[in-house]
Amino acid sequence: MPVTPTYPGVYIEEVPSGVHTIIGVATAVTAFLGRAQRGPVNEPITIQSFADYERRFGGLWQPSTMSYAVQQYFLNGGGEALVVRLTRGSTLASVSLAAGTGTLDLEAADPGSWGGNLRVSIDHDTEPDDGEHFNLTVEETRPASPPADPEVVGTETHRNLSTDPTHPRFVERVLGDSALIRVDGSAPAGRPDEQGPVDFTTGSDGNALNAASYQGSAGQKTGLYALEKADIFNLLSIPPPEHGGDTDPAVWSEALTYCKYRRAMLLVDPPASWNTVEEARDDFDADIGLTRDENAALYFPRLRFADPLAENRLADFVPSAAIAGAMARTDVARGVWKAPAGTDVNLRGVRQLTVSLTDGQQGQLNPLGINVVRSLPVIGTVIWGARTLRGADRLASEWKYVPVRRLALFIEESLYRGSQWAVFEPNDEPLWSQLRLNLGAFMQDLFRQGAFQGSSPRDAYFVKCDKETTTQSDINRGIVNIVVGFAPLKPAEFVIIKIEQIAGQIQT
Repeated sequence: MPVTPTYPGVYIEEVPSGVHTIIGVATAVTAFLGRAQRGPVNEPITIQSFADYERRFGGLWQPSTMSYAVQQYFLNGGGEALVVRLTRGSTLASVSLAAGTGTLDLEAADPGSWGGNLRVSIDHDTEPDDGEHFNLTVEETRPASPPADPEVVGTETHRNLSTDPTHPRFVERVLGDSALIRVDGSAPAGRPDEQGPVDFTTGSDGNALNAASYQGSAGQKTGLYALEKADIFNLLSIPPPEHGGDTDPAVWSEALTYCKYRRAMLLVDPPASWNTVEEARDDFDADIGLTRDENAALYFPRLRFADPLAENRLADFVPSAAIAGAMARTDVARGVWKAPAGTDVNLRGVRQLTVSLTDGQQGQLNPLGINVVRSLPVIGTVIWGARTLRGADRLASEWKYVPVRRLALFIEESLYRGSQWAVFEPNDEPLWSQLRLNLGAFMQDLFRQGAFQGSSPRDAYFVKCDKETTTQSDINRGIVNIVVGFAPLKPAEFVIIKIEQIAGQIQT
C-alpha cells in the first residue's frame, strides 16, 4: 500500500505486478464407480497406484468389476484415480465386549464380510494403572487351512483409552481414526473387562449393484454424486455391475449429464451383445440409450485379459479403464492435444479382442463415431479411433475429435480456476489488461508446447477483454466478458499417399 511520508529520507514501496499465473489443471484423473471388497462407501478416495487400491479397497475381488478396471488402468499408464466404493445391502461386522454392567460395542470401519476376520482384546496394563484406563488391540487375520491358526496381516494397538468423554484419549475419538474399527453407539460408563481375543461377527458384502446404486442422490452426495466431494476428475469409467453384464442405459445418461457439468469425458463401454460389427452398427441407438454428445466417447470391442483369480484364464472386460490409462500415458508423453490413438498407443496386458476387425469393417463404424480397438501384426493391440459421440460424419460437429474436446475442457477448467481472483475487482481497463496478460500468457505457453495450429501466436489463439467485449451495460450488471479462441490441432485420421510414375523424358 502507498506509504505516508512523515520524515525526510528514502521510502520503499512495493508495487504489485498484477500477474496471476494460471496453472493448467490435471487432464487424466479418472473416476471409477463400483463395488469393492472393503473401504469407505460413497467417498471419492484418491489413489496413485494399484498398490494404493489394495491397501484401501482390498485388491482384486471376483464380484468387483471395478477392482479389475482399476488394475487395468494403472497397467496401461494411469497416474491418478478417484475410487468411489458403492454397496447395496452390505452390513458391518461387529462385536460386544463386557464392561461391568454394560458393553463396549465395536463395529468394522467399513461394511463387508472382511470385518469377520477381525478380533479384539482388552488389557489393563496401563500407565498409570488407575482403574479407569485400558488398552485395546485389534488384529486383522487371514484364514488358513486347518489346523493352522489364522495369519495376522494387520494389527492396531490403542493404549491408555478412556470411556470419559472429557478425556483426551476418549475411546470414541481415538477409534474414529482407526483403519479397522469404530465404536458402535456410545461408550459405556466404565472401562471394559480384561479379555482375550474375541472374534467379530461376519458382515455381509450385499448384492450386485443396480441402476439406483450408481445414480445415488445429488442431495446426499451418494453414488455418482459422491464425486461432488472431489476437487476434479477428467475421465469417468463405470464398469458393469457384474462380469459379462452391461451398465444400465439410465446410468450412462445421468453420468453424461454430470460429466458435462463437471467438464469431464465419459468413456462408454460397448454392450456385451455386440459380438459382430453389424450388431454394433445397427443397434447403437437402441442399446446405448445415450444422446450423442461431445463429452462422451465409445470404444469397441471388449478386451480379453488374463484373470489372476481364475488361474490366469482369459476373461472378457470392458475397455474403458484400459483406454483411460492409455489416455493418461499419452497426455504425459505428448499432451492432451494429441489423439490417444495410433501405433504408439498400445494397450498393455490385452491377450485378445472379443471381435477382430478388418479395415473394411472399421470403415462401417468410424463414420458413426464408434472408436475401435485393433490388433495389428507386430504392433499389437492399439486404439484405432479418436472420435467423440458427436463424431458421426453426418453430424458435422466441431467437436468431432476426442483430443479437440479434451483440450477445450482443459483450457476451460484452467481458465475458470485461474480467473477467480478477478471477482469483485473494479471492472475497468486495468482489470481487463491484467486478464489479457494472464490468460494470454497461459495460451502462449500452450502454443509453445505445440497445442495449436499456426506458425505464430496470431494464427493460433486470441484473448479479447476490452470495451468491445464488455459494454457499459455489462459493467452496470457486474459482468466482465472475456473471449478466448484457439485453433485446435486435429488428428490426421486419413493419411493419403499419392504415387505417380515418372515417365522417361526424351532428350531434344
